[in-house]
Amino acid sequence: MAKSAEVKLAIFGRAGVGKSESTYRHQATIDDEVVTMEILDTAGQEDTIQREGHMRWGEGFVLVYDITDRGSFEEVLPLKNILDEIKKPKNVTLILVGNKADLDHSRQVSTEEGEKLATELACAFYECSACTGEGNITEIFYELCREVRRRRMVQGKTRRRSSTTHVKQAINKMLTKISS
Repeated sequence: MAKSAEVKLAIFGRAGVGKSESTYRHQATIDDEVVTMEILDTAGQEDTIQREGHMRWGEGFVLVYDITDRGSFEEVLPLKNILDEIKKPKNVTLILVGNKADLDHSRQVSTEEGEKLATELACAFYECSACTGEGNITEIFYELCREVRRRRMVQGKTRRRSSTTHVKQAINKMLTKISS
């Protein structure tokens, strides 16, 4: 029987896909685990207070830019900086996506520029088209879910170790008091 997990993912950026904010639920089996993805598409229309709330809510993030709009690409790094500030001290789990790959003839941002920014952000990079489905969009979300799960496992192990240390310290204090 497959285990089940829920992952909260948020999409940020001005990529011209959605017209208004929407939340979707999608269930999939990823690496033998049933995962329910709750996906918030902000459609790039959130104000500062809304954006911060969405960033606190999410566990994994898709930062999207439009390959035909250099301004949307230039908004990615400031978005990442805001995410880092809101999520600190945790590292932010994210994927960079260049959308509208079907409009290559109007491209303003090269694939190499996207790859370079992803390297700077230490994240995976994809180009796709939400319109045509080009670029295996499903895999983008699956990979983000895998990364969120890996981070949860690492954080869980860290917590277990530290709580074990606290228990040992408490027992040592009790034993010290008893023997005194």
